[in-house]
Amino acid sequence: MGFTIEDMNLLSKERYQMELIAGHKGWSNSINWILMLEDTAIIQNFAGKELAVTTGLGFDTEEKLLHLVRMLVKYHAAGLIINTGEYIKEIPKAVMDYCTENDLPLMTVPWEVLLVDMIKDFSIRIFLQGTADEEITRAFIHAIEEPANQEGYRKDLLPYFDVDGEFQVVIFTAEGLDEMDTVERRRLSYRLQIYLKNITHNGSFFYYDSHFVLIMNDVSKKDYEEIVEGVIQRTKHKMPEIPIFVGIGSMVYDIDNLHVAYQRAKAAAIMAKKKKISILHFDDMGIHRLLYSVTDTALLSEMGDMVLKPLLDYDEKHNSNYVETLEWYLKYNGSIQAVAEAMFTHRNTVIYRISNIKKMLQCELDTTEERLIYQMAYFIRSM
Repeated sequence: MGFTIEDMNLLSKERYQMELIAGHKGWSNSINWILMLEDTAIIQNFAGKELAVTTGLGFDTEEKLLHLVRMLVKYHAAGLIINTGEYIKEIPKAVMDYCTENDLPLMTVPWEVLLVDMIKDFSIRIFLQGTADEEITRAFIHAIEEPANQEGYRKDLLPYFDVDGEFQVVIFTAEGLDEMDTVERRRLSYRLQIYLKNITHNGSFFYYDSHFVLIMNDVSKKDYEEIVEGVIQRTKHKMPEIPIFVGIGSMVYDIDNLHVAYQRAKAAAIMAKKKKISILHFDDMGIHRLLYSVTDTALLSEMGDMVLKPLLDYDEKHNSNYVETLEWYLKYNGSIQAVAEAMFTHRNTVIYRISNIKKMLQCELDTTEERLIYQMAYFIRSM
C-alpha cells in the first residue's frame, strides 16, 4: 500500500524528532509525493495522497492554518508536516481538532530539522516503495491470470506476504469506471486509498480489468469488514456524486487459490452494481453465485429468453402480461390467491392465464423440477 504515514513516523521519530499530534486514524494513508507549501494555490491541482510540508511562513495565523488543513482534506492529501519554531510556535487546538475529525495526519518537526534532507529522504523511500508496489501488483495479476504457474509469482510475493496464509479479495466498482480517462481514474484511485483506513502492508490496491482490486492477507473477517464499510461510509459522505459498489469474495488459503477469491469478488461486484447494493458478499448470493460466475454471457441470454419465448412472443403480439404472471406464480409457489393480490387481478383471471401459460409451455408446473428451469430464466433476466 505504498510508503505510509506510519512508515514515515517510525523512521522519523528520532531522526527528525517528528511527532504525530492529530489525525491519528489516518496513520495508514499512503504517500504519493511530497510538496513544500507556503500558500494554498497549488492544492487545487492535487491528485490525492500528497504529503504537504510547510514552515508556516504563509500560515502564521489560526485562520490561515485552518484554511490550509481544510483545503488539504478537500483535495485528499495524505497529511501535513509543520516545521515549528519560527513562524508557528504552537499549533492551535482548532486546527488539531479539525485534523482529528477528518483523519488528516498532522505532524510537527522542530525548526532545527533541515527540511531539504528530510524531503529527499522521504522521496527516495516513496520511489523505492512505489517500485516494490508495482512488482507486487504484477505478481498478483500473474497469480490471478495464471494460477498454475506458481514460479511466476510466488517468489515475488514471498518477501511481502504470507503466501501460505489467508487471502481475501475485495473489488470496488462504479458506473462508467472503464470509460474514465486515466487521470480521472487515478484521482478516484487515490481517493479510495485515502479512505482505506487501518491497512498498510498486509494489503495491495490496484486497478485491473475495469475494477479497483484490494487484496488482503491474514486480515480477520471483522477487520476487513470494518475497512470496507468505512470506505463506503466515507465515499457516500465525501464523494456522493460517484456511488461505489463493493463485491467481497470468499476467503481462500494459499496464494495459488487467489484466482478463486478474485473471480468470486468480481461476480459479487457485478451483482452489487446491477442491484445497487453497496456491499455484497459472494457467499451471501445464494443461487446467484452460480449465475454471476458464468462467463458465457451468450449462454445466459439464451437460457433467459429461450424457455420463455412462447410467452414473450404472445405478450408482444397481444400486449398481455403472461411473462409477469408466471413470474409471480413461481414466486408464490403456485398460490393463485397470492398472485391475484400481487397483481391486483381477479383470481379467475389468474386461473385463466395460468391455464393458457401451461398450454403454451406444454408443462403443468407441478413439480420443483418443472418450475426450476423457468425460475432460473427469471433469475437470469434480472441480472
